[in-house]
Amino acid sequence: MRTTAYTHTESDHIKYGPRSAVGTPLRSGTVRSAAADWSVFPVGTVFQIQSDPSVYVIDDYGSALVGTRTIDIYQPTTNQMNLWGTRNVNIRILKWGSVTKSLAILGPRASKAPHIREMIGRLRGQES
Repeated sequence: MRTTAYTHTESDHIKYGPRSAVGTPLRSGTVRSAAADWSVFPVGTVFQIQSDPSVYVIDDYGSALVGTRTIDIYQPTTNQMNLWGTRNVNIRILKWGSVTKSLAILGPRASKAPHIREMIGRLRGQES
């Protein structure tokens, strides 16, 4: 799995501060925040990276991630973000997130950006 890293002080994240797309504080402890295309990894997806004891939760998304299978790992500092860089890792899904919850969060934001509408369209195709 291709992974990259981000931090809340990047120019495209400053207006949101250290908060995820679900409104919770971005986490960097033993449970860590991660961003992804919610039509690939729905909000609430929980995973581990092989050889890493941390647990990661998809609670954020980013425009550059839509249409990719890349997961963006939250890092609390620019230095840690740069140290992570881009890595190809093996992951194990512990729990799949919710398409319904993803749509509930994204729906009211549909008018804000094309990448949100793209995720909504793909998620609607996954509804049971």
